[in-house]
Amino acid sequence: MRDRAERGPGHCYWERVGNLVLGVMTSQKPYTEQLKDVKEGFQRFTLKPVQGVPLMKPIADNWEKVESFQAQSTDLLIATYPKAGTTWTQEMVDLILNNGDAEKCRRAPIAERIPFLEIFSSPTIPSGVELLEQIPSPRVIKTHLPFQLVPKSFWEQRCKVIYVARNAKDNLVSYFHFDRMNLTQPDPGPWSVYITKFMRGECRYPEIQDRGAQVPWDKQTDRQTDRQVDIYFLIFKRILLTNIIHYYKNAH
Repeated sequence: MRDRAERGPGHCYWERVGNLVLGVMTSQKPYTEQLKDVKEGFQRFTLKPVQGVPLMKPIADNWEKVESFQAQSTDLLIATYPKAGTTWTQEMVDLILNNGDAEKCRRAPIAERIPFLEIFSSPTIPSGVELLEQIPSPRVIKTHLPFQLVPKSFWEQRCKVIYVARNAKDNLVSYFHFDRMNLTQPDPGPWSVYITKFMRGECRYPEIQDRGAQVPWDKQTDRQTDRQVDIYFLIFKRILLTNIIHYYKNAH
């Protein structure tokens, strides 16, 4: 174990983040341990619309807390459709912010390092909003919300955003298998039925085509409105190809 002096100037900051999020300074159990203790609280939640967007019922029931979330000007928002490379992007961003120090990026699970803004599950474990309220600036935040549902404070504070898009057909296949595996998701049913639900926007969050048609994320930097925001737009397949090429060059 290295002593404090050898850990670098950023260590004290991340140690403070870890203490706050994991509850080390209180009597609370670490976040991941709390998740294990409430297995019975997880179920295949039903969907409930919020402004026409189908969300998991615990999120919809606590929507006021999400909508009133107070962003800070230093916040970085990672916004994606589910199964579009979210976790991959989170890990890359965390590595960049820590100057490629993989050890710092192992300080906690990704759900604690970059909390999921709108997530609400069991009342006995912290919601995404509660976790974020404990983390000091600068914060990195994950969301699957479409543009029109993102709390207005992000636009008022002119926060930077990374948006990741993925081919809808690839996304559909990945989402189907995720819904089969994740027992908090609505039952996907057979593949043929799932495709129809996906195209109709009956899956959790609206379907990809509808997201683009309603309020396109990639057009927001061109709109001269009070909601204008600085968005860096990424394509899943391009990230994949770039990493494959980089790996190949280094390996040979």
